[in-house]
Parts: sequence; C-alpha cells; structure tokens
Amino acid sequence: MAEIMSGTSLFSNPLLYTTNTTTKYNHSPSPDRLKFLIDKSKSIRQLLQIHAFLIRHDRESDPVLNFKLQQSYSSLGHLKHSVTVFKRAHTPTVFSYTAIIHNHVINDLYKQAFVLYIQMLTQNIEPNAFTFSSIFKTCPLESGKVLHSQAIKLGYESDMYVRTALVDVYARGSDIVSARKLFNTMPERSLVSLTAMITGYAKNGHVQEASVLFDGMEDRDVVCWNAMIDGYSQHGRPNEALVLFRKMLQSKVKPNEVTVVAVLSACAQMGVLESGRWIHAYVKSNRIQINKHVGTAFIDMYSKSGSLEDARMVFDQMRDKDVITWNSMIVGYAMHGFSLEALQLFNEMCKAGLQPTDITFIGILSACANAGLVSEGWDYFHLMEKYWNEPKIEHYGCMVNLLGRAGQLEEAYEFVKSMKIDSDPILWGTLLTACRIYGDIRLAEKIMEFLVEQNLATSGTYVLLSNIYAAAGDWDGVAKVRALMKRSGVDKEPGCSSIEVNNKVHEFLAGDMKHPRSKEIYRMLEEMNKWLEAHSHLPQTDTVLHNLGEAEKQQSLAVHSERLAIAYGLISTQAGTTIKIVKNLRVCPDCHAVTKLISKITGRKFIVRDRSRFHHFLDGSCSCGDFW
Repeated sequence: MAEIMSGTSLFSNPLLYTTNTTTKYNHSPSPDRLKFLIDKSKSIRQLLQIHAFLIRHDRESDPVLNFKLQQSYSSLGHLKHSVTVFKRAHTPTVFSYTAIIHNHVINDLYKQAFVLYIQMLTQNIEPNAFTFSSIFKTCPLESGKVLHSQAIKLGYESDMYVRTALVDVYARGSDIVSARKLFNTMPERSLVSLTAMITGYAKNGHVQEASVLFDGMEDRDVVCWNAMIDGYSQHGRPNEALVLFRKMLQSKVKPNEVTVVAVLSACAQMGVLESGRWIHAYVKSNRIQINKHVGTAFIDMYSKSGSLEDARMVFDQMRDKDVITWNSMIVGYAMHGFSLEALQLFNEMCKAGLQPTDITFIGILSACANAGLVSEGWDYFHLMEKYWNEPKIEHYGCMVNLLGRAGQLEEAYEFVKSMKIDSDPILWGTLLTACRIYGDIRLAEKIMEFLVEQNLATSGTYVLLSNIYAAAGDWDGVAKVRALMKRSGVDKEPGCSSIEVNNKVHEFLAGDMKHPRSKEIYRMLEEMNKWLEAHSHLPQTDTVLHNLGEAEKQQSLAVHSERLAIAYGLISTQAGTTIKIVKNLRVCPDCHAVTKLISKITGRKFIVRDRSRFHHFLDGSCSCGDFW
C-alpha cells in the first residue's frame, strides 16, 4: 500500500507503549486503544499511520479493527482505501460486508453496493438487520420486493430499522398503498419512519396526507421540514411552502441547503422577488453554503421573478458551475427575450468544455424564436444531432413557435405533421397562437378539428380559437366553440394576476372587489382610463369573447386582472419603482397595448410574466415585439 506512511511519529507517545534502550517494543497499544485512535482520527494522514502500524504488527485481520478502518476511511471520503481494507480481510464477516455495503450506499454507489450484497450471499454469509436497512436504500421497487421476502424469511421484517427502510423503498417506488400498510403496522414510529412516510406521500402528490402526519409530530428535524416544504413546492402549492418555511424559522430549526432549494422553487413559481431576496440575505447572514444546487436555484428564482441582473450576479459569483447552472442562465435570458445574450452564453459554455443537454437547446431555440432568427434556429435544431440529443416535444414546440412568429404558418403546420413523435395540445396551441396573430381562421379551424377528433383539445386551445373568431367578428364561430366546450366538459380557466408588495402577495381576478383597498384601486383605474383617452387609445374590443355592445366590451376590458394589479402597484409603490406582475394566462392584446402606453405615461417599467414568457414594458414598447 504505497500511500501508507510510517507510524513512528504517532506511536511515540509513552502512553501507548514503552521502549527500552535497544528501542524494542515492550508492548503495543491495546485493541481498545487502537479502536479509540481510529475513531478519533481527523485526517487521512493519521489514519494511514494507524493502518501502517496494524499491517506491521499483523493486526489488520482483527475483524473489529478492520471494520473500524473501513468506516473511518469512508467517513473521510476515501472509499478506495475502505475497499482495500475489506479485500484484505481473510475471512469477511456479515459486519465487514454490512460496513462496505453501507459505505457504498452513502457515496451513492448503489449498483456496486448491490453487487457486494449478492457476493455476500454467494459466500453463504447471512445478512442481518443492519445489512437489510443499508441495502434497501439502494433498491428499485422490484428488487426491494424480492429482498423484502428474504427479510421476512430471516425474521427481520419487524425490526424497526428494516421496516423503516422498507417504507422508504415502497414510497420511492410510488407504491404508496404498500408503504402505508407497512407504516400503519409499525408498533412504534421513529422520527425516521415518520419522515420516510411523509417524504413518500409528498413526492407522490399526496400532500394532504403528508400534512396530517407532519402536523401530528411532536419533534421535527430539518429533514422532515424539508420533505414537507418540498412537497408543497413541487405539487403546485408554493404559497403554503413559503408559509411553512416561516414556521420552520420560528421553530428554531436551522434550514440547510436542501431547504433553500425547495423554498426558492416556491418563490420562482410565484415570482415573488422580495421574498427571494430576503432568503438570499438570510443565506448569507447564516453562512449557508451556496453550492451549485443552491446557486442554480437562486438563478432560476431571480430569472422567474423578473430580475435578470440578480440572476447574472449569482451566476458570475459561482465558482462551481455545472451544465444545469449554465442552462438556468441561458433559459432565463431566453424567457425574458434577451436572445443575443443567451446565444453568447451558449458559445461560452461550449468553449468551457461542457456538453449541451436537451434543456440547453430548449433555451437556445426559444431565444431564436423570440428574436425571429429562423435560419439560426434551424442550425441549432440540427446541431442537436452532433451532441446526441434526440429532439423532444419541447424542441419541436420551439421550432413551431419560431416558424409561427415569422409568419411561416403552413411550414409550421407541415413541420408538425412530419414529426417523428406524437404532438401534444401545447404544441398545437403554439401554432394556434400564430394563427391568432396573423388572423388565419382556415388553418385554425383545421387544427381545432384535428384536436377535437384526437381528444386533445384543452380549455387553452378552445379559447385561442374563440379569440380568432371574435377578432374576425364571427360570433357564430364563438358560439360554436362555446358549445363544443360545454359538450366536452371543458371550463375556461379564470385569469388571475398577482403582485408582491412589501413581502406580501396580492391576487386579483377580473372585476375583483374583494381587496381591502378596492376603492383606491378603482379610483386609480378611472385615472388610468383618463390617461388612455388623452393618448387616443382605442380599446381592442375584438378580443372580448362575448357579443356585447361596444361600451360593455370596453368596461369588461377595463377590469381585467392585470389592470387591477397595475392599479394596485401604482398606488402602493413609490414613483419610479419597477412593478412586477405574474399572470396565470396569456396577457390579452388590449392589456398588452395598455401596459405599453402606461409605461410611457408614468415613466415606470412593468415586468409581466404570463403563461408563455416575460414582457418588459418600458417607454411605450415591449421586449416581446408584440408577439407572444
């Protein structure tokens, strides 16, 4: 063992042994003393010295010392040395096998751990409860079922550690029924078993069941809090994730990197920049490590909350960037319409030796679409083959968006028909959006007929077709679409806009009067309407999906949810402050035109994130170039 160093310096301590004048040993350290020294080793140098001593004095085969060495090497991050010690054991035991399996598991080397487990069985060494609790952490569901049977035969299924590990196996494999059955029959539930069940519920979308268990716990560690926060965040309940995070802080449980990633995901979904910045300040003041996972989560949060400047600052400060980090920044630029910056960053990433992934190309193709770079988009689409990336539905969608934006509707339609994979409603919706922009009713009807036949029509695609008919004044067409929606049981999703002010999120529906400051909001709406009249704004009433009189149509447009959010932003923030709004649907054409005009009148910048992209309104223009 080339790396093993002389043990003279470490063992010169007179407490360990004494020497005579001829420097021969009178006695060597006792086994208990050696175990103590191994356990207390804080560096690989110390451990190598002890190991060298054991080899010279033929003590390496001692099963307990061998076990201790394995564990210590692994804990210091030297799994190779741990494996070497294991292999040098003359007669491996269940303890040494369990140790080496466990060491591979904690280093995420699951396949190797499973191979070692099979090797142990071939040597007729029977696993114990600790072996099972370790190996279950490596198991996919089907293998776990086989090992479960073996654990039952050997009488270990009732062991609390084994049962907890089994709950985790079934929960990770999405077999919640079996996980719950095992969990419910546990005579006593530890913090670990409760956390395993909560994690299983949360990851599989059973957030309410997870919440009931979580609320009933007396003691909760950071892992348990993380599971619940992440469950809310990953299953469309970001506001509850943020509320729970605040409760976690109040409970004096210190968040870690996993907590930060989960709560930043919630912030990103809601677009709450102020809350995200507060979390950033908290991370810095509490010295939580900004590793590549946390840094990437900050980039994603800042990008989706409307602050590319902050996202780029985090990106530039990160030393350890992987391809996911680069992707997050590229996609951020693309969704905001900063196409040239996205393409430049792509080139820098390739020069840095990183291989693009399918997410990289989604960002790049979106950037090309936003800038109308048709030929460049085709080049990047074909470049995917060089990097062994087979185009997915998202990449085809980007190309349809690119062609549709350029007015090449027939080309886009033929492109979709020639795809190697099945299309989806989102892709067809992208093409319908282009039909709306260019008023192509014939193609829109052809697409909608296909979607209805294939049972692919959604509320979004129906509404797009209604918009096209309404814009053309074809109220019979609008009525036909409404009848189709009714027969299909499809409801139009109500528009909702939100704005964050002083770390509080305010939500508005169209015509909403529930806000405590509704009177002030509607007074501001009246003021805004006067500004629009003074600047000769003509409301785009052709987008109203009801055959109403002109006055009623204008009144309907004036109380759209994004108008209410804008009005609240104007009365609640200081002059010159950028107003950021998040909408769950696409911004309607009239509200888009109004926001451009109000940005010019007030000298304010408005950043609106709708379902498809970001709009930066400033001085009467929008970053989307009026195509979204």
